[in-house]
Amino acid sequence: MGKILVVDDEENMRKSLKALLGTEGYEVRTASSGEEAIRVAGDEVFPLLITDLRLDGMDGMDAYRAIKERSPRTLAIIITGHASLKSAIEAIRLGAYDYLVKPFKPEEILLTVRRASEHQQLVEENVHLQGELGEKFGFNNIVAKSTPMEEVFQLMRKVAPSSVTVLLRGESGTGKELVARAIHYNSPRKEKRFIGVSCGALPETLLESELFGHEKGAFTGALKQKRGLFEVADGGTIFLDEIADLSLSTQMKLLRVLQEQEFQRVGGTDLIRVNLRLISATNKDLEDGVREGKFREELYYRINVVSISLPPLRERKDDIPLLVQHFLKKHQAATKTVPPKTMELLMMYHWPGNVRQLENVVERAIALSQGRVISENDLPPQIRLNSQPASPDQLGNLTFQEARENFEKQFLQRAILRNRGNISATSREIKLSRRHFYEKMKSYHINPRKLKSQK
Repeated sequence: MGKILVVDDEENMRKSLKALLGTEGYEVRTASSGEEAIRVAGDEVFPLLITDLRLDGMDGMDAYRAIKERSPRTLAIIITGHASLKSAIEAIRLGAYDYLVKPFKPEEILLTVRRASEHQQLVEENVHLQGELGEKFGFNNIVAKSTPMEEVFQLMRKVAPSSVTVLLRGESGTGKELVARAIHYNSPRKEKRFIGVSCGALPETLLESELFGHEKGAFTGALKQKRGLFEVADGGTIFLDEIADLSLSTQMKLLRVLQEQEFQRVGGTDLIRVNLRLISATNKDLEDGVREGKFREELYYRINVVSISLPPLRERKDDIPLLVQHFLKKHQAATKTVPPKTMELLMMYHWPGNVRQLENVVERAIALSQGRVISENDLPPQIRLNSQPASPDQLGNLTFQEARENFEKQFLQRAILRNRGNISATSREIKLSRRHFYEKMKSYHINPRKLKSQK
């Protein structure tokens, strides 16, 4: 807090405060009236205003309001006499930082200014942090250029300004929490908390305590009262990942929070009101859960106001080169290069673990690579095997799902080569419908023309 504007209609007070604060390294400007203060503050920004409450003409609080309209984060210290102490206290209620009663000692004003400076620094740091979070979790930070993801962006931009409940659907590793954070940090709630909870990571009793809090003595080990995450997230956003894993009893309590915006702590009787936004996510079919009686139908309709489906990585392979470069930069390896053959293997892979798996592969390749080039040999065996038959030893390093995908892809490639790229003939030979055959080729990134040229 370098600059201070001192406003007082007594010349001696202006001069003494300017001299005192100047010895502490502050840059001080003075004004003899509220009107003059507004003119001075119109040319430059003052983080702190020190003003007498009673001035000739416009009073100090009115001058502060006018200055604050131009500079919202300016703080004010009000100077007042005993007769106007009640007005000074009212000024604090209306937004002034503190007040001093005349006559005051030099150390009093210096201490108050120091505290105001520290408070201002905290405010600035918080604004900076919020800006960093907004940038980190903004829409532009989600690395994508593919058509499926552009559709996701359009929905995100539409729902972010509102408080509508959002359900994110998609396989594990598709970035559902990143999307949830982006929606929050581009919403009017961005100044408040974003809290993420994995519903499948905690047992039911512990999850209820985490969400709703508990009273002292509510259960064995409850040695003191605890605020729940719903209470902590008041005014902000709570993200419930794996919401399909909630028990039916917890689902009922969540339904009340959504309907009434209130709940009770575990073991408590007092109603706690909250104002929060719910974003939930699942990689399961909630409709099946409703039909099977595992998920409450009324809760399903409450959380499914707007549904956003995140495509798996195999359906947005155009984003892989962008993501690879992003992860290289993220892991301090931006100087490393990925040659075309290595990138081709990454593009051809099925990615059952989606974006999360791709990041792990890139991080592994960075650690194993020698020099500045990431070669094919720096990739895991299951990715390298997409371009050549697997040996028994190599198959031992794969999961069952990866081995099956590897076999299917090689089977289809060889069938296409036998039939010289004729899709109709190939589908008849292996007894697979043309529609299903095209889906498989798209899934495994198989290009019949490219196969023929490589033969």
